[in-house]
Amino acid sequence: MSDKQNSKSNRPKRGAPYSLEEFQQKHDLTPEVAQDLFARFGPSAIELDLLMSAKRKVPSLAVIAKDFEL
Repeated sequence: MSDKQNSKSNRPKRGAPYSLEEFQQKHDLTPEVAQDLFARFGPSAIELDLLMSAKRKVPSLAVIAKDFEL
């Protein structure tokens, strides 16, 4: 694997780290989901909070319909 493909482990960590338990409790996640996200995105509280914020945002029907306008 090239360095660019493995950049996830090399990128700087932002913010204080969460423990897995803190992350799971704060975002009311099942242990399996919390472990998966923690393993994929690392322990950065800032990055995990941003991820969870983005996951909660659901586009409105108007925004989706606008994508189909000609």
